[in-house]
Amino acid sequence: MSATLPDFILEPLVRAALTEDLSPMGDVTTRAVIKPGTRYTAKLNAREDGVVSGMQIAAMAFRLVDPALKVHTVVSDGSPCKKGETLMQIEGEAASILMGERVALNFAGRLSGIATKTAGFVSKTKGTKCKITCTRKTTPGLRAVEKLAVQHGGGSNHRYGLSDAILIKDNHIAAAGGVRQVLEAAKAARSHMMRIELEVDTLRQMEEALKVGGADVILLDNMDTGTLRAAVALNAGRVVLEASGNMTLERIAEVAATGVDYISSGALTHSARTLDLGLDF
Repeated sequence: MSATLPDFILEPLVRAALTEDLSPMGDVTTRAVIKPGTRYTAKLNAREDGVVSGMQIAAMAFRLVDPALKVHTVVSDGSPCKKGETLMQIEGEAASILMGERVALNFAGRLSGIATKTAGFVSKTKGTKCKITCTRKTTPGLRAVEKLAVQHGGGSNHRYGLSDAILIKDNHIAAAGGVRQVLEAAKAARSHMMRIELEVDTLRQMEEALKVGGADVILLDNMDTGTLRAAVALNAGRVVLEASGNMTLERIAEVAATGVDYISSGALTHSARTLDLGLDF
């Protein structure tokens, strides 16, 4: 079963999008040209191959506009789709379908694009232990659904926000005075339930981090492939290793083959192209 979120979490996002699109006077075009009582069956179709996400949200958009609409999801979130395939069927008042159309397509196209891009990255890791994960580089207000789309594409989620885990980056190290200082402070401050991740730029920093101890995960930032291999050998399985920085689709296979545990990429969410979907009457 594909990952879902409770409707009460999604509903405020969908209501806000519908309000943005329909305020202040509703759909004046539909009101002007569609006779009341006109009924239609519409199909939400894929216009290119991809991986589906956002069907739960699209269905909600139509139902919030008009609870009487009959919405049938044909292809569920997390499933592959082919060009021309029907993903959802909506039956009822034509005016209601038209009012929900753009919001449903905006969410479904955007999220399916993220799922599709993630699936492409994941496909390059086959035969290795490496997992693909996202970052906090998400659209403001849409982090929960964009991270859900990453799951639909077969990826995993990094932290959701600043309160999830201690992630020490280069600016923290610079401000605190060094690797030892930040690790010792983090070890003293964390609860027994909170993990510590440390970002390093060099093997020397990594050596110091392993000597000081306390990091559960070491993030290898912007390292070339040879340096990543050296980091994996130096680590010798002691902590989880995450590679990040300049992780293009073309590079994923060679990075995964170095033996790192995770590859994180902000591009999964900030650079995904919207999947081409359309609503056809």
